[in-house]
Amino acid sequence: MKIIAGLGNPGGEYAATKHNVGFMLIDALADRLGTENWKKDFEAEIAEARIGTEKVLLVKPQTYMNDSGRSLGPLLSYYKLAPEDLIVAHDDMDIPAGTIRIRRKGSSGGHNGIKSILAHVGDENFPRIRIGIGRPPAGWTVIHHVLAPFSEEDAKKIGEAIDYLLPAVEAIVTEDIDYAMNRYNPKKAKKKKEEGETNG
Repeated sequence: MKIIAGLGNPGGEYAATKHNVGFMLIDALADRLGTENWKKDFEAEIAEARIGTEKVLLVKPQTYMNDSGRSLGPLLSYYKLAPEDLIVAHDDMDIPAGTIRIRRKGSSGGHNGIKSILAHVGDENFPRIRIGIGRPPAGWTVIHHVLAPFSEEDAKKIGEAIDYLLPAVEAIVTEDIDYAMNRYNPKKAKKKKEEGETNG
């Protein structure tokens, strides 16, 4: 079994903010999989689904972003799953809005939600799906930036990124993380021809 967790903040006032792109991906995945059986447990909203033959839990921690690990650590322990069985989708200011990166593991990169998960899981070997939200505009604080909605232009890019990521998430589950990284991560310029063939 895999746990696919999207990070965000609970409550309607945060629903459309940049910090909640992880929730947005999980909601889109639930729609794609026809999943509606949400329940509250482990301080999270959780729904069971299947991707191929694999059972998955779609999870949206309700602890607020900076405490995400408080929900996901116990969930992983309860199901006796390894860190590699946890897939985490989150916002990333270090890449432009709408750009995606899939990683096998890594540090928090300064992301408080990931810091919390690392503290509770005690291991960095869990796949990340990073969804770019870009840097704050001049004069904006980080908090103001991540808790603000997307511009119309960026909202369109985020929608396209989430659509692009749905089969990528499924590929992590049905194939493996390396396959998904090779297939869906943006290619470097020198691989333009190869990218055309792969995505064609």
